[in-house]
Amino acid sequence: MTNVYSFDGILVFGLLFICTCAYLKKVPRLNNWLLSEKKGVWGVFYKAAIIGTRLHIAVAVSCLAMAFYIVFLK
Repeated sequence: MTNVYSFDGILVFGLLFICTCAYLKKVPRLNNWLLSEKKGVWGVFYKAAIIGTRLHIAVAVSCLAMAFYIVFLK
């Protein structure tokens, strides 16, 4: 299991957060409700969604590398 307070846990949480926000950007109702603000606390969701959509190849490779690390090396 991955601990949230370790560096591995923070990386896993960040990657999952970015992937989730990028997925929610594709859902029209959630896009208008959750990702409409571009500043403030709610802007974090918007910025994570933008990172996930623009850098989708790098995020996917990072997710695969992290999965390999957690399953086989940890």
